Amino acid sequence: MKKFFNEFKEFAIKGNVMSLAVGMIIGSAFTALVNSLLDNVISPIIGCFNTGGINGLHFTIWKADIYYGAFLTDVVNFLIMAFVVFLMVKGVNKLSDMGKKKEEEEAAPTTKKCPYCKSEIDIDATKCPHCTSDVE
Repeated sequence: MKKFFNEFKEFAIKGNVMSLAVGMIIGSAFTALVNSLLDNVISPIIGCFNTGGINGLHFTIWKADIYYGAFLTDVVNFLIMAFVVFLMVKGVNKLSDMGKKKEEEEAAPTTKKCPYCKSEIDIDATKCPHCTSDVE
């Protein structure tokens, strides 16, 4: 049983699990922020054209009230969240690409191709060791 708890402890303390936990906390806080933006800023502005506000927009089929205003609020909420996630992923990808470009720039070529026999030769070679041609 002690081995099980030690394995669980190692798993829980790993960087990926901690990053996931931080991401979930920030994500829930950001969701609350977007919901507040919609409920307190965007919905009242749209609701100016309706007395009940955007969440109150509905129509009735037989005896069922269909609240399409609440659905529209959720759609706008989703679009804002998806756009922000897209921007975050794009930013992270750009940062990771910058690191890769620096590594590629640092790795200068050490070989070149002989223009006559097309074999790989040292970058500083003036004569091809394969075909004995003079290489510029």
